[in-house]
Amino acid sequence: MDSPQAYHEYHAALAALRWQLEMGASEAIGDVPVSRFDLPEKSPASRPRRRAAPPPAVSPTAAPAAATPDPVTLARQAAAAAADLPALEAAIAAFEHCELKRGARNTVFADGHPSARVMVIGEAPGRDEDRLGRPFVGRAGQLLDRMLAAIHLDRTAEGANGVYITNVLPWRPPQNREPTPEEMAMLTPFLERHVELAAPDLLILMGNTPCQALLGRRGITRMRGKWDQAMNLPVMPMFHPAYLLRNPAAKREAWADLLEIQDRLRHLAPDGRPAPQRG
Repeated sequence: MDSPQAYHEYHAALAALRWQLEMGASEAIGDVPVSRFDLPEKSPASRPRRRAAPPPAVSPTAAPAAATPDPVTLARQAAAAAADLPALEAAIAAFEHCELKRGARNTVFADGHPSARVMVIGEAPGRDEDRLGRPFVGRAGQLLDRMLAAIHLDRTAEGANGVYITNVLPWRPPQNREPTPEEMAMLTPFLERHVELAAPDLLILMGNTPCQALLGRRGITRMRGKWDQAMNLPVMPMFHPAYLLRNPAAKREAWADLLEIQDRLRHLAPDGRPAPQRG
């Protein structure tokens, strides 16, 4: 450096270059430096003027885009319009707003006789249920049948000893995952209408999903064995049979719950109200 001023300018330029690198500048605009002093000046009049773009044409007859229909509202309307169980089954099968339907083989509606006093509500179809189109037909379903038989209930029977079985979800979720809040919201109206049309004396909720749908909360370990109420019906939350297969020690609690159900049925009239006491 010939002078202190040149030394100062060099380091100032170097600091400016480092600052640009830190700010993300990684390359120059051109490969060769351009001297702005050698370029001819252009007068403002010689510069081409940009023409303003015309405003977009608006058709006087163009209608606003239609709002996307709310699947929950559509589900409520379809469920409410079903006057009986066959109509409800057809309404569920025709519902096209749940993605679960696209990956399922069958719509799993119900099993058993709708005149039964007891209605069992599970979570969702598994692989066997999806294949056969009936709820609780796999290993968990076989265990459920043995549990119900212990208190003289049978899905093949009608009336007092019958059991009517369904699920919250009529279609199998991928990899048997839990339903999303959106899926629950759009399918619960169908479940509620299902209960209304079947009109059982009491409900058995197997696992967290039906408890969430009808009672609005989860925590089956705390809830099981304690009578609750939903849709003006007595409700018994229980462990799902699939859970009992994984945790055989919990069968003791399930047996106690079954005895509670048996005792409640003895004290309920066929319309679900307490049976009159004989004096």
